[in-house]
Amino acid sequence: MPHRDTDALIVDDETDVCWALGHILKGCGFTSISANSGEQALAFAEARRLRLIFVDAKLPDFDGIELARRLREKNPGAPIVLISGYFYRDDIEVHRAIATKVISGFVSKPFLHDEVRAVISRTLA
Repeated sequence: MPHRDTDALIVDDETDVCWALGHILKGCGFTSISANSGEQALAFAEARRLRLIFVDAKLPDFDGIELARRLREKNPGAPIVLISGYFYRDDIEVHRAIATKVISGFVSKPFLHDEVRAVISRTLA
């Protein structure tokens, strides 16, 4: 399958979260696509070159950090931001994932638009 350009991938099983992140990304000049499962996200990542990826920490079919590892293999240059209502910024797993460059940033749910914009700026800098 040929690669198509899509700026950002949003992976979350909550459609409202996908919509909100997509709206914020559009305001920042990105095109985005949403996946509601890890398997769907991997298929999208296989078919597209991505500039930025948002991954929910808890999906029905995947642990978000493990999914981030697999997405990193398919799009090694794309920053991956973990979004979570379960983990906190100071959680050891989040720190480990950032230290090992599995993820590039973290946003907790519920998130503020400015917080998402700031993490986009930091991860793409």
